[in-house]
Amino acid sequence: MTDTIVVSTDGSALGNPNGPMGWAWADHARDAGGDPGHEHDSRGYDAGGATNGTNQIGELCAVLEALRAHPGEQQLIIESDSQYAINCSTKWVKGWKRNGWKNSQKKPVKNRELIQAIDEAISKRPGPVEFRWVKGHAGNAGNELVDELARTYAGDCRSGARDGYLPIEGWRSLLNSEYSRGTDVPPDVQLVLDGKADAASLRRDAGRAATQDDSGSRKSLADLLAEPEGVPDDLGGVGGTAPDAAETRTASSHTEIAQSMSLSAQPASPVQPVAQPALPAPSGLRVTGDVRFSPAPKTSPYFDGMPMHVRGYIAVDGFVDGDGNLTITDADFLRD
Repeated sequence: MTDTIVVSTDGSALGNPNGPMGWAWADHARDAGGDPGHEHDSRGYDAGGATNGTNQIGELCAVLEALRAHPGEQQLIIESDSQYAINCSTKWVKGWKRNGWKNSQKKPVKNRELIQAIDEAISKRPGPVEFRWVKGHAGNAGNELVDELARTYAGDCRSGARDGYLPIEGWRSLLNSEYSRGTDVPPDVQLVLDGKADAASLRRDAGRAATQDDSGSRKSLADLLAEPEGVPDDLGGVGGTAPDAAETRTASSHTEIAQSMSLSAQPASPVQPVAQPALPAPSGLRVTGDVRFSPAPKTSPYFDGMPMHVRGYIAVDGFVDGDGNLTITDADFLRD
């Protein structure tokens, strides 16, 4: 068992404030989640978000979820690029408690529900908790990973690919804020908010059933691409310009993809082979540029650091200007 666990946390709001919001935490050490006293799996990270929110709510959700995922006796170091989240958790909370949760202007403290929950989690944790500020977007590997995880989940909430997933205190802080209008609240969360269910009844991975396997683990891009034929539900979020459609069909087979990610491709049924769908005929148009897959392969615990091959095509619907430019947003990647 490690004596010290280091975790990166981050929050993101697209179009802050009141844009789609995401949060994430990630262990620095591989398999840290397997140590006794931990409630999360060996994946070593978690992420969530909502259709509305702010960077501050996302940052606090990430800190709270990191604390709850690491309840053991080890020293826990939480790295964050948010001075707000660190100060709320360590300095300002002391004065707010003395002043009856009023700020220096005698107004109610914003995000009180989350800050109170963080304070309680720290006070009840057997092991010590330390916060460490890191500069954001400066090449810190942990910070870059959680930033990408948080932004990806925020984007998925915006596109409707995933439901909102926050700690219940995050929902309360959000819905009590000025940014609550139009927030999509999952039905099971609404039951808790209405007092018709207990917060403990919420599944840990609430709102992410579309990206889970039979064991309840979240699927990464690598996992999705290694599945049998079909269109993965979680392959939205492609940005940039589409590559040449013909070139995307010359990559390796799905078996090679699985092997490159240390996964085993699922065998085809020996009874009834699945008919392959016909691909669209080449149009004669050529496209060159970069695309970005979401979620990124590096978020998979099976990622070996090497580029992975994909084979398929991108469904696009938009307008090409006179110079031949088309902006792609949240297009589906279809495996042939």
